[in-house]
Amino acid sequence: MNINLDTSKIKTIKLEDNLYPEKLRNIYAPPKTLYLLGNAELLNQETIAIIGCRDCTKYGAENAYKFGYALAISDVCVISGLARGIDSYAHQGAIKAKGKTIAVLGSGLDIIYPPENAKLYKEIIMNNGAIITEYPLGSKPEKYHFPERNRIISGLSDGVLVVEAKKKSGTMITVDFALEQGRNVYAIPGNISSDSSYGTNELIKEGAIPVTNVNDIILNSFK
Repeated sequence: MNINLDTSKIKTIKLEDNLYPEKLRNIYAPPKTLYLLGNAELLNQETIAIIGCRDCTKYGAENAYKFGYALAISDVCVISGLARGIDSYAHQGAIKAKGKTIAVLGSGLDIIYPPENAKLYKEIIMNNGAIITEYPLGSKPEKYHFPERNRIISGLSDGVLVVEAKKKSGTMITVDFALEQGRNVYAIPGNISSDSSYGTNELIKEGAIPVTNVNDIILNSFK
């Protein structure tokens, strides 16, 4: 979905600029340019990424919203990708808490994908959040943009919470980036019979920090 933007409100942040987030500057292959709409101060605040299935279950939706809300109430900025499913619920939870949230796009700022998230896009900006991307205006949401985008989601974060993930999932690409970048990975345990919890349960077996409440994240990431 294409939207008309007031381009004077877009901040262009170069890798060498003081405003460029330090956490992102130190990852492998940091984006040379960020395009930002909204509150640039969030880029250097305490942040947790919430990620998971696009076709999430009710259990996943409730937990993404719950943790988005709880983190925001605790003054932690919530990062996600404005995608369907877990991403959307995480952003919504943070907004409901009147907290801050950052959406990282796989397109230009003037193209909202999925289009049904146009309202959510506007709510993020209206609530002093931020929308960012490494892609210039007019860039379409190409399939290969999303794996690239995922390194920014994890790179901007102090930790990554996986709510739901299937066996073969784009979510795991973000987890791989997070581990490479030295971020804590958190996972919500799920029903062992649910395909949507396969990934989270496997992550826990492999050493991810199991999470049942927001303090499990805050005490490990922000001691």
